[in-house]
Amino acid sequence: QVQLVESGGGLVQPGGSRRLSCAASGTIFSIFDMAWYRQAPGKQRELVAAITTGSTTNYADSVKGRFTISKDTAKNTAYLQMNSLKPEDTAVYYCNMRLRPRFGVPIRDYWGQGTQVTVSS
Repeated sequence: QVQLVESGGGLVQPGGSRRLSCAASGTIFSIFDMAWYRQAPGKQRELVAAITTGSTTNYADSVKGRFTISKDTAKNTAYLQMNSLKPEDTAVYYCNMRLRPRFGVPIRDYWGQGTQVTVSS
């Protein structure tokens, strides 16, 4: 069974930085795309950043130039480096991985449980 576990959330002051991590564990045959989403109170979940198998990255306009997504394939881990944080970045951040758990099994999306990031003075 595949599990995604996020860490690194917490309270940070405006202008500060935070790094989120997401580690996948369990039976994993291959991982394709990795992504970070976030959901603020009263809002829909939105894509923050994504990275493909070939390390092509994509960012929401609101975080371009401030956030960086990366991965460690050997560790089945995704990262989100967040700099110059703003109060509007406050949200629950969710990790998403598109992977094949075993050979011959269809590719599907897996989600972490979410980690709260609060940007406030």
